[in-house]
Amino acid sequence: MKFITNVTAQAHDEFVKQSPLNHLLQSSTWAKVKDNWSSKIVGVTNDDDELIASSLVLIKTLPLGFTMYYAPRGPIMDYHNQDLVSFFFKEFKKFAKKDHALFIKIDPAILVESSEPVISNLKQVGADWLGLTKNMSDTIQPRFNAVIYKEDFSEDNLSKKTRQFLNKARRSEPIVEIGSISLIPEFCELMRKTEIRKDISLRNAEYYQKLLEQYPQDAFITLTRIDLGKLLSNYQADLMKISNDIDKITNNKKLKAVNLEIENIQKNMSELSAIIKEHGEVVPASCELCINSGGAAETLYGGTDITFQKYYPSYLTWYETINTAFNKGARTVNMGGVENSLSKDDGLLRFKKHFNPQIEEYIGEFNIPVNGLLYKLSNLAYNRRKHKK
Repeated sequence: MKFITNVTAQAHDEFVKQSPLNHLLQSSTWAKVKDNWSSKIVGVTNDDDELIASSLVLIKTLPLGFTMYYAPRGPIMDYHNQDLVSFFFKEFKKFAKKDHALFIKIDPAILVESSEPVISNLKQVGADWLGLTKNMSDTIQPRFNAVIYKEDFSEDNLSKKTRQFLNKARRSEPIVEIGSISLIPEFCELMRKTEIRKDISLRNAEYYQKLLEQYPQDAFITLTRIDLGKLLSNYQADLMKISNDIDKITNNKKLKAVNLEIENIQKNMSELSAIIKEHGEVVPASCELCINSGGAAETLYGGTDITFQKYYPSYLTWYETINTAFNKGARTVNMGGVENSLSKDDGLLRFKKHFNPQIEEYIGEFNIPVNGLLYKLSNLAYNRRKHKK
């Protein structure tokens, strides 16, 4: 076996895509997204010069001239092969030491149910396992993810309730657009409203544009607008039809029901007119940004304007995003992380379950000390730095 410190992007990407551990964050292009870090691609070849391990490594400068190495959702290799794991990390630590790295952080997308002998193999090379952490914020990447498999997904397989929500959304005069950079202004508007509602800080327009530019064939935005003007016209037409027919009704019980229906329509028209006056006739209501990487799609960012939640735009946006990802060649769609507690009170988890994902639990993070003496101190400094962001 031979340790390689200059694996080409093409060789790395081809190797990653054929691995069951394939992940967007291990694509070579991810280094261009995270251009505030420096990066390397390292790997191991066998006696036939075939790549048998590879990793994109992001490098962050720490105080006093030290660095930390981070392999997001990597390295990519057969972790059951103890000899390979031992050789890779032995050589990797030597390489990292020359760059004054204090530790190497890894978080491969390995399921807990497949964690043996992976954990023991990593511990044998000196890895410090952070364990099955309890909170989503304890790790850089979420340990629990909602993943949809193509063979499991179809509208017919969704619950009756979910199909009802989709049908309500489709009756609300939606305009669904699958696009790219031209949709960023409306995408950012929805993201900003989501940030305010959830009291969080996410990304800016430049970052979203960078994602779309770096993955031009694989990244897309799903944007659902609602044509409120057309919806109002529909209400007006319904009201006119009912009003024209009301004189023909002789049954008091039926007449009472029709009058109640008229009241509801008039109420909806009044509310809709007020919304149109404030927001305009066609409004962005929901969005998602998704990237397909070698068959494994990731939904990275999404937002909703809850002003229009009665029209269920989020359900339609997600449905169209999932379908588009599969049509672009994805075999799986990761809807993103969920809280580790898997609590029934978690509204985000309840929403994602509408689309029949599998909730997958990964083994989490490992720190591999390069400078054993300073590791604990450097890890403390790193954690402080992480929580400041």
